[in-house]
Amino acid sequence: MKQLKGICVPICTPFTADGARIDERALLAHIDSMLEAKVHIIAVCGGTGEFPFLSEPEKRRIAEIAAKHIDGRCELIVQTSAIRTDDAIENSKHAEAIGATALLILPPYFEGPGEAGVRWHFEQIGRAIGIPIMVYNIPQFSGFDITPEVFARLAEIDAVRYIKDSTSNMLRIEQLAASGASVFNGCDYLNLYGLMAGAVGCFWGGANAMPKEAVQLYELYQAGRHAEALSLWRRMQPLNRLLWTLPFNPVAKAAANLSGRNVGECRRPVLPLTAEQMAAVRAAMAPLLKSE
Repeated sequence: MKQLKGICVPICTPFTADGARIDERALLAHIDSMLEAKVHIIAVCGGTGEFPFLSEPEKRRIAEIAAKHIDGRCELIVQTSAIRTDDAIENSKHAEAIGATALLILPPYFEGPGEAGVRWHFEQIGRAIGIPIMVYNIPQFSGFDITPEVFARLAEIDAVRYIKDSTSNMLRIEQLAASGASVFNGCDYLNLYGLMAGAVGCFWGGANAMPKEAVQLYELYQAGRHAEALSLWRRMQPLNRLLWTLPFNPVAKAAANLSGRNVGECRRPVLPLTAEQMAAVRAAMAPLLKSE
């Protein structure tokens, strides 16, 4: 089975102007933009894709559109989390059936179980599908922290092959990599350092606005051209930092729009950025737009 690595872009979900429906034409165009940039992996229905504000039929439609349009030109990860294990299994079966490469799955959240229950949850999903699971660790939102020790035990499950760690804790990335885990760093402003620490890839929400630069950074680092990588990284860092300072998804979408990728605004109740916040996004994007 192919090893996942490289730049994974959890793509934004474009909506119609009234927020009532998915803008499928804009979604296809955005996928094309990622493919043109030669990103290694596209992820759909993730946090950057606003999954909490999508209905289950919408999530499945997005996954179907992506799988059909990508058609093997890059890897596809589908986020299939659910609080109920049976729902997560059904979501995961659907993703596998349409051709997903792997699944991104949170532990059950909102007053969820302890470690034993989390393990049971992943065991049941793993028995029901035949593609890899990437465990999604974002304890600030899920309420359950998948520490390196916990992940080592979860990785005893055959299907559990990867972890996306979004703790923004470099020590975690180093510990996971040192243990032999296939870890994807999930914090934009740590991505270069994550690669240096041994992460096999990066989940990069900000790459909705700068996919070519993200791929170039990865390739420069892998080629040992570290001075060039660092120079590029410095131009990317203003946006990377801003994403984790202001509301993430509105910033990601605003930056993508400024880059010429029309993904619109977030679905309500997430509100647009203020004029002051938009000015900050423009300032963060300036080093990237000047280079084009």
